[in-house]
Amino acid sequence: MSAPVLAVRDISKTFGGIRAVDGVSFEVRAGEILGLIGPNGSGKSTLFNCILGQLRPDRGEVHVNSRAVSGRRACELNKLGVGRTFQQLSVFPQMSVLDNIILAGQEHTGTLLSRLFGKPDAGLTAQADQLIDFFRLRHLRDEMAGSLSYGQQKLVDAAMAFMAGPSLVLLDEPAGGVNLTMLAGLKERLLTYNREHGTTFVVIEHNMEFVMSLCTRIIVLAEGRIIAQGPPEEIRANPTVINAYLGG
Repeated sequence: MSAPVLAVRDISKTFGGIRAVDGVSFEVRAGEILGLIGPNGSGKSTLFNCILGQLRPDRGEVHVNSRAVSGRRACELNKLGVGRTFQQLSVFPQMSVLDNIILAGQEHTGTLLSRLFGKPDAGLTAQADQLIDFFRLRHLRDEMAGSLSYGQQKLVDAAMAFMAGPSLVLLDEPAGGVNLTMLAGLKERLLTYNREHGTTFVVIEHNMEFVMSLCTRIIVLAEGRIIAQGPPEEIRANPTVINAYLGG
């Protein structure tokens, strides 16, 4: 069996005596779509930030494609094939959709010198246009990102995450604030990308219907620990999970 794309080993993180993440370990295989769910305060965001280098865990390690990456910055992870979307949108409102997506690609292209003296678009317009078409944003290509609806900006944010051709993408609440029609389109685009490119996804999400219909496996956190994991149909019927969400 090939090495996991992502391996989380015994991650713990404490804030002021409160253990937000308590010895969490799991692996994600190539092409898998893993959901990470749990009630508010369960440690999901802290765990995500430990994986992405925004927080340094007190204990444990994170490996991407067998390379230890604990504490590495987002830009370093990008070069190792890790992309992400944010719970809070990262688009630049005064730039066009096209320029936002090109800018995301420029972070991973060439050297500082080549970016200063090379083509203004770093030769990335064609690639950006492919993603614009893939996410069905052609009609918004030249619009300022700030003029778009929240859901449309979410799609732009997703397209930006794919500009570096990542092998692993971490999605932070992609369904938040998105209407049902656009949400169905986003789910379909993610499933298509996963099928066509074999890209691995890890998804934090509160929208249970979205995560249950998107993910192939789900991990449930409560009080910083994994309390259940398995396919969506098992998680949906698991009494421990039901009690955690209902305060049982």
